Amino acid sequence: MQNIRSFFLFTTGVALFALAALLTASLTVAFMGIVGAIAAGRLLSARLKPVPVKAKAQKSDLRVWNDGRGTIIDL
Repeated sequence: MQNIRSFFLFTTGVALFALAALLTASLTVAFMGIVGAIAAGRLLSARLKPVPVKAKAQKSDLRVWNDGRGTIIDL
C-alpha cells in the first residue's frame, strides 16, 4: 500500500511539474509573439512616415565688412 501511494504522489508531482513547464513555455511563446507583432508594426509605421526635409534659407546679397571704423552691413 505504501508503494502505491508513493507511486501516485510521484506521478502527480511529475504531471504537475510538466503542466507548469508547458504553461510557462506557452506563455513565453505567446509573449514573444505579441512583442514581435508590436515590433513589426512599429517598423512598418516608421517606414510609412514621410521623411522630413531640411529647408535651407536662400542666400541673400547681404554683405558685411569692416572698414576700420566699424562693421558695415550692406543690405
